[in-house]
Amino acid sequence: MNRKKRHWLWNVLIVLTLIVCLLAFVAHYKNWYKVEEGEFKIFSGIYRQNIPITEIDSVLFVEKLPEMERSSGFSWLAKEKGVFKDSIHQTKVYVFVDDLRQQKIKLVHHDTLKMYFNAQDSVETQKIYAILQSKMMDSLKNR
Repeated sequence: MNRKKRHWLWNVLIVLTLIVCLLAFVAHYKNWYKVEEGEFKIFSGIYRQNIPITEIDSVLFVEKLPEMERSSGFSWLAKEKGVFKDSIHQTKVYVFVDDLRQQKIKLVHHDTLKMYFNAQDSVETQKIYAILQSKMMDSLKNR
């Protein structure tokens, strides 16, 4: 019975590959956001946006995403994340959607740039919406 032993380098490479895949999954699993220092920050893995509250033009709920062309990103089950191109205006649109079945927040900033996002939990999405609305109104009052 002549069995070859697998080289230790291959074992290390397999374990490192699994760790990297697990970290990529965790980084993209959900949207991470915070509102601080006058900015709305959202990120999911390699996709991130920092938007000054004073530059937000509108925040509203939408039921579904418009037709767009994907520049980079991914779709998996009910998740949609990445950079898209608006087929009408040919502008970049950032999408951070954790659940396509729920309503999404459409945030327009810097006059024409759009971003769509939501959280896995609809209550969390409504909370983000309320925070952004109040911060945006405070910003308009202080102008």
